Amino acid sequence: MNTETKSTETKRGRYFEDFEIGQEFRTPARTITQTDIVNFACLSGDFNEVHTNFEYCKTTQFGEPIAHGPLIYAIMGGLQYASGINDGTLLALLQIDAWRLLQPVKHGDTIHMMSKVVEKKESSKPDRGVVTFERRCVKQDGSVAQEMRATLLYRRRGG
Repeated sequence: MNTETKSTETKRGRYFEDFEIGQEFRTPARTITQTDIVNFACLSGDFNEVHTNFEYCKTTQFGEPIAHGPLIYAIMGGLQYASGINDGTLLALLQIDAWRLLQPVKHGDTIHMMSKVVEKKESSKPDRGVVTFERRCVKQDGSVAQEMRATLLYRRRGG
């Protein structure tokens, strides 16, 4: 086995005890496509022209259709799942705070998520604990498209 690859892998299935304040995680990246945008419009029923009408978008500051904010939020959740951090240990999403949409995401943008542990506390039940992250959706050029605080409930060891 290639030990260099192994040493850079993210530990999968992190428990409450595995998180440390200040610790940062980078997810894999994913390129957003027009298919993603159209499929989300169909799924959500949000056919606003800023997402679906190329001609209309030429008259906007974006110049072309942009991804729905909630689509990017959902993909951020998928990217965290792809990182393996939540494998068998995540119990629930408890809260999202200060969700800010800072830049549009368009077809062809490649995004990843950076998550920083900013708070953790034991819950009243000994088998679980609460971890709060500052999440940033980062585009290929390093700019931040979205940011938020996400509070999640994780399993504790031996619980």
